[in-house]
Amino acid sequence: MLLSSLGTSVANVALPTLAQAFTASFQQVQWVVLAYLLAVTVPIVSVGRLGDVTGRRRLLLAGIFLFTAASVLCGTAISLWMLTAARALQGLGAAVMMALTVAFVGDAAPEARTGTAMGLLGTMSAIGTALGPSLGGVLLSGFGWRAIFFANVPLGGLTLFLAHRYLPPDARTPRAADRARFDTMGTLLLALTLAAYALAVTTGHGRFGALNVALVLLAVAGGGLFALVERRTASPLIQLSMLRDPVLSAGLVTSALVSTVMMATLVVGPFYLARGLGLDVALVGFAMSAGPLVSALTGVPAGLAVDRLGSRRMTRVGLSAMSAGSCALAVTPKSAGVAAYVALIVVITAGYALFQAANTTAIVTHVGPEQRGVMAGMLGLSRNLGLITGASVMGALFAFATAATDITAARPEAVASGMRVTFAAAAVLSGCALVMTVASRALPRSARSSR
Repeated sequence: MLLSSLGTSVANVALPTLAQAFTASFQQVQWVVLAYLLAVTVPIVSVGRLGDVTGRRRLLLAGIFLFTAASVLCGTAISLWMLTAARALQGLGAAVMMALTVAFVGDAAPEARTGTAMGLLGTMSAIGTALGPSLGGVLLSGFGWRAIFFANVPLGGLTLFLAHRYLPPDARTPRAADRARFDTMGTLLLALTLAAYALAVTTGHGRFGALNVALVLLAVAGGGLFALVERRTASPLIQLSMLRDPVLSAGLVTSALVSTVMMATLVVGPFYLARGLGLDVALVGFAMSAGPLVSALTGVPAGLAVDRLGSRRMTRVGLSAMSAGSCALAVTPKSAGVAAYVALIVVITAGYALFQAANTTAIVTHVGPEQRGVMAGMLGLSRNLGLITGASVMGALFAFATAATDITAARPEAVASGMRVTFAAAAVLSGCALVMTVASRALPRSARSSR
């Protein structure tokens, strides 16, 4: 989990250097990050299901090997397109690791300690995300951009050794009939749908034009075809009847909403701290590190709280904290300064860590072992789609609310106003997630258990 999260964040700091090294525009080198994000998002449900069918251990080992080998290809790339292609392969390996790690932990941990285990995964994910920019900066300044990819090679080798040495063998040997029943058509349609949606919200550089509309229509059509195929196939990639379970459907939707809210902190934070409050680059980085640090420190305690007090209660507490923090930021004046902003970000992030541990525990323990791979993949998919949507929608809302053509040159008051509007929207999304969670758990037990 740490390795795949590190791969997500480590390359961002190198984008200006890559633009200079390959004589490319910023829009072109952005694909180094985008290719990884798309490759993590698009196949994550499919690899979860493939692990259920063919065996999780062998597929996880293959994913770690692919990630490590792709890191070598990234470090030796001689052109930007080769680097982008290698990053896509690296992202595919990361998708396998993200989905199957959650499924493995769901199988291995006793039910009474599942929350603690999920909290530990959240801690490692936060450490990887926080470590990426700082480690990338050190390697970039001392050894050049290739070092940020080569650094993954020994880490990947160690991970591969530990996984091979300690992960238990698959409970059963996959049969040829199991592999034959893998839903190839559904997999292709889902990949097409997700790729079209992800491209629709990430291309255009802030403008939603004809290409974006066409991609959205393609995603809608692909989604409709996918649902039709899944109803008719004997062994569907996703059993659509599972989504009628209110606990599962609410958990997946709230995960997407909460991830959208968290992306607002990453989109708005740097501009508000720099332009709105006038902090220099070093102080901006220090203030922005508060969120990942809180996630890393609260992951395990959040999991312990889930085990002791229950996932239902802790989901509500986490969403309530996120809603309260977002509401407070929506009315916080610029004069309150950086301390008030960071304190409220800490509240939101702690609530997020608690929600993640509780929601993941609720979903993983709600399905049988034979379905945990695909459910872990769907949970990862909902989170990634929320992050992608948040980067686009919350970023566009922030830019619109500042009423400035160039945010980097906007007046401090305009940036502060944009921050408040964006977090007002975040408060609405958090509130919707809270209402949805309460409503799903308020249904009769017979309706919740009929899956």
